[in-house]
Amino acid sequence: MLTRRDATGMAAACVLARSLIGSASAQEWPSRAVRLIVPFPPGGGADAIARIVSARLSEMWGQQVVIENRGGAGGNIAAEAAARAPPDGYTLFMAGDFQATNIHLYPKLSYDPVADFTPVSLVVKFPVAFVVPNSSPATSVRAFIAHARASGKLTFASPGYGTSPHLAAELFRRVAGIALTHVPYRGAAPALQDLVPGRVDSFFNNFAGVVPLMREGQLRVLAITSAERTPAAPDVATMAETLPGFDVSGWYAFFAPGRTPAPIVAKMHADTAVVLAEPGIKARLEQLGLIVVGSTPGELGAYLKAEMAKWGPVIKAAGLKVGE
Repeated sequence: MLTRRDATGMAAACVLARSLIGSASAQEWPSRAVRLIVPFPPGGGADAIARIVSARLSEMWGQQVVIENRGGAGGNIAAEAAARAPPDGYTLFMAGDFQATNIHLYPKLSYDPVADFTPVSLVVKFPVAFVVPNSSPATSVRAFIAHARASGKLTFASPGYGTSPHLAAELFRRVAGIALTHVPYRGAAPALQDLVPGRVDSFFNNFAGVVPLMREGQLRVLAITSAERTPAAPDVATMAETLPGFDVSGWYAFFAPGRTPAPIVAKMHADTAVVLAEPGIKARLEQLGLIVVGSTPGELGAYLKAEMAKWGPVIKAAGLKVGE
């Protein structure tokens, strides 16, 4: 007959065994390439961030971190692929702020943004850039508002529904009291292809994705949406300088599929923290207008829930819904 003491001892032995197995798997990991799912096409800001960080992780791990671009559906295609991936430590997901907002935007998701993922680390935060083609008559936010009111038919592009650029634009047109028609794209690169020649009138996108073209003089950045100016472009005004109180920041973070072994997640987190702290990596990301953050897995989990609570009422008040 199994006594309570025997049962307790067996339970403790099982916990110890799982711990030892987990430690061993973490020591052996990675023994092959790691897939990093990026929720937007190549060429945009998210892709640039992923490639900078993953290249250094590849060197540290002695295994290639392979970028897999899965754009579309406001991040849902990539998120579903990551949620359904085996929780064996060989899939990382660079989620964006859509991880907190899509649950409010879509009537039904095929994944749970909290339960189906294991937080690893917040990577960066970034301002959203408000951009116009060089052919635009607007040279400031105030001038664009006047132009929009006079025209009544201007458009704005975004890299997808529910992204921080889309939400920033929705907030902007409501606060400014202007009519703008949304033209969504599957990522920043195709939107920029239409913005530069003036096929769309304006574009909201993360600042990293427009910095190269801004420096080459191929487009005009009227403002960024963070509360303060960025060191990467101190001459670019903030939206709040024209519309007081305006503040929207996007973010990217690493998640693993839910139930990924804790020792492997701990190593993913520790190595990501080392990479983000390296002066060379930090400088490259900051040159793109990004704020390097980093976090513990617990802090990222709490941040995600706080962002979900923050944006829910905003999205509801704006009447934004996708897929209905």
